[in-house]
Amino acid sequence: MTILLDEGQICAPDMAIDRLCDLITRKDRCFIPAERMREYLLDGNEAALADLAAFRDSWNDMPCDEYMADGGRYRSRRHATLRALPSSHVVYVEPHQPHYQSLSYNNLNGGIARHYQPIEPEILRGPTMTAILRFCCSIFGRLSPYAHWHIEAHQFRIDAKLAAEGKPTPEGVHRDGVNFVLMLMVNRKNVVNGCTQIYDLDKRKIDSFTLTELFDAAIVNDHHVLHGVTPIVQLDVEQAASRDVLVVTFRKK
Repeated sequence: MTILLDEGQICAPDMAIDRLCDLITRKDRCFIPAERMREYLLDGNEAALADLAAFRDSWNDMPCDEYMADGGRYRSRRHATLRALPSSHVVYVEPHQPHYQSLSYNNLNGGIARHYQPIEPEILRGPTMTAILRFCCSIFGRLSPYAHWHIEAHQFRIDAKLAAEGKPTPEGVHRDGVNFVLMLMVNRKNVVNGCTQIYDLDKRKIDSFTLTELFDAAIVNDHHVLHGVTPIVQLDVEQAASRDVLVVTFRKK
């Protein structure tokens, strides 16, 4: 197993993390603006984003998602599986394995093992991804300090071409079947819409926000709320249009 995160690394200040945890506990979701999220990621380590350019560029080399039951060719992705011990900031890479969701959580593409290409090792083990996973461990480890974590990281690119919409959540409003979800904006170009919408379990909309800037982020308690993202539309038909997002999920083993 490869250790991604060193226990000696300093996490974001306890007080700031506690405030975020309190908000998530009370509201079951939060939006973190890019500037604040960057502060969290850089805390205690000025080199935490040293490979940011390569991290963002890695979205340009992803295979098409061949499991789209709607026949769509607008989504590309890579995937990785990891684990962490209770209240630890050490994350281990697991052997590469398929992604699975039951039909009850994903009625479009669920019910089968989906074999995606792995996230490139240099990106998965790089400082930017390490900082993101460190942040997740800080938050979710406080919210559930005794949990052993099954972690999945997903790189998504959604393309919008000509008059066709790109659907970030083609399955509609849903839960992921985990405990906590981090959604992090990586890049967005030549598109409109893509609004993240949060619903209670009775499917009443309770919040919405649009991730637009690098490091804009959203966290949801997947047990208590549903989420979805509105389709994106290409602005200038002469220019490429896409939305790049990293999604990290934590599920108690």
